[in-house]
Amino acid sequence: MGMSYMILAGLIMLVSWLISNQLKNKFEKYSKLHLQNGMSGQEIAEKMLADHGIRDVKVISVAGQLTDHYNPVDKTVNLSEAVFNQRNAAAAAVAAHECGHAVQHATAYSWLTLRSQLVPVVNVASSYMQWILIAGILMIKTFPSLLLIGIVIFAATTLFSIVTLPVEYDASNRALAWLENKRMLNQQEHAGAKDALKWAARTYVVAALGSIATLMYYVSIYMGRRN
Repeated sequence: MGMSYMILAGLIMLVSWLISNQLKNKFEKYSKLHLQNGMSGQEIAEKMLADHGIRDVKVISVAGQLTDHYNPVDKTVNLSEAVFNQRNAAAAAVAAHECGHAVQHATAYSWLTLRSQLVPVVNVASSYMQWILIAGILMIKTFPSLLLIGIVIFAATTLFSIVTLPVEYDASNRALAWLENKRMLNQQEHAGAKDALKWAARTYVVAALGSIATLMYYVSIYMGRRN
């Protein structure tokens, strides 16, 4: 299992790198596709929220790249500076996607609710999980229960990565549906936004697969402890 896992982990890392590289290229490409309507990411986001009757969510700019996210705690759509200010297909895609999460929150989308409930568990787990797993492997013969505890904690983070998949895909579907129904983008711009979000979603798929593979590896160590 050890060699098999190393091969699988290597393949997942390779696929992850390829997808991340492709995603970067896609966003660079569609960042050059300027919107005919001339709207910025901020304006796209504010209109999508308004069209869904959401009045208590603010759209704000945050520093950094790829820092775009929706915060359900303070109800803010946080857009990176480039997305907030720029007027292109990539910015429109990201802005609408993050607003898709705000719509999920407003409609009590079940998968988002579950993911939100898992956040504090994952935050705590991330702080101790690595050390518990290492100690569990080192003490596998004398104290196997420690590794089992680590596996349970890691399983929580794996569950989080799995639950994230429908949340992200649904947010993108809501974004694309709104962009199309409201005719916010022309055909070329919409195709670019759809392509960008498709590659962004694939990064979450690879992350989930990697987490599942790693969980299986730890389980195999625990199950084979008597060998």
